[in-house]
Amino acid sequence: MFYYEKKLQYPVKVSTCNPMLAKFLIEQYGGADGELAAALRYMNQRYTIPDKVIGLLNDIAMEEFSHLEMIATMIYKLTKDATPEQMVAAGLGDHYVNHDRALFYHNAAGVPWTASYIQAKGDPIADLYEDIAAEEKARATYQWIIDISDDPDLNDGLKFLREREIVHSLRFREAVEILKDEQGQKKIF
Repeated sequence: MFYYEKKLQYPVKVSTCNPMLAKFLIEQYGGADGELAAALRYMNQRYTIPDKVIGLLNDIAMEEFSHLEMIATMIYKLTKDATPEQMVAAGLGDHYVNHDRALFYHNAAGVPWTASYIQAKGDPIADLYEDIAAEEKARATYQWIIDISDDPDLNDGLKFLREREIVHSLRFREAVEILKDEQGQKKIF
């Protein structure tokens, strides 16, 4: 069904141990607009979307899972050599006490991931607009993390992820137009 190649979609490098940057990146790991929520949203929506765009949702969902793997790798590399004191100083004391350096799906504020982050209305146009908004929110979050990061190696990977969010948004916009054209021909609109 799937072929797994043991390499990341894009190389992940970090310059130094930096638990504070890891804390911010956790937002894209388990936050409302993060990669897990996006992948699950698109995988779920593909069951109620017209055949013309099922493949798009499936493909982007799979790519979002690869982005989740990149974020996990970034967080791991940023925290693997951190002392407990550094974790606490970075605001990750609660995380450390509960999970050590293991990844856990929560946002940067420590709020656990929840299925309420996934929206699915069953109306293809509504769902695709939700997807466009999700991609734009993820793009903005990546930009804000880049803005506060002082790690050029990490920023390289973050810029790649930010650009992929833009591409996904564009593909969803194209899907909206395809479906509107199709529905217009049926005189639904």
